[in-house]
Amino acid sequence: MRIDHLTLPVSDLAAVAAYFRDVLQLPVDGDRVPLGWSTLQLVPAGEVPVGGVHLAFNVPHNRFAAATAWLDARATRQRNAEGQEHFTFEGRWDSESIYFTGPDGLILELIARRRLPASALQGDFHGSEMTCISEVGLPAASVAAMQARIEAAFSLEPLSPPTPYFAPMGDDEGLLIVADVTRRWFPEQRALPNAQGVQVQLSGVTAGAELIDAALGWRVHSA
Repeated sequence: MRIDHLTLPVSDLAAVAAYFRDVLQLPVDGDRVPLGWSTLQLVPAGEVPVGGVHLAFNVPHNRFAAATAWLDARATRQRNAEGQEHFTFEGRWDSESIYFTGPDGLILELIARRRLPASALQGDFHGSEMTCISEVGLPAASVAAMQARIEAAFSLEPLSPPTPYFAPMGDDEGLLIVADVTRRWFPEQRALPNAQGVQVQLSGVTAGAELIDAALGWRVHSA
């Protein structure tokens, strides 16, 4: 599965665009941020609340050390309660991650998945090496019920065994992270999940499908 396009409400379009351009070194075109095969589109939030939105970006696994040094020069990593700020996930995840805070309280993540292709690049990392938006967090009143709806609409399965509070739906290239609306985001566990106004377009799934959570204000669809 791939996340082709993601619409993100922001409080200050110019300021958030500048962050993606100047801090994350991405090529910003007005309200659009090309990011590998994905496009992030910024829209004015208006009355829609911001904060608590989770996005992850894939980086090649053999560039993760360079990506970590690159991020440390421009942002502060988030830590868990034990002070850990570099996370390795085994099993079906087979990945490692670092987290940081973006504008409007975005919970951002660089994740390197070992099953995906390595990069031929060497030396200093550049933001343009991020290959896609690989995850978007979607709050749900019932994770199990939303998992069933996603499976039915898009023919997606969980990457790893779901829990009553968390279900990662998709694969290494793209995941819908379904989180219980009361479960605070890892690793700081401060922000509750929010995706009001977020719209996500997928490919590599059932065509012409749509899923809307009217109560929590997000929409996922496929071309």
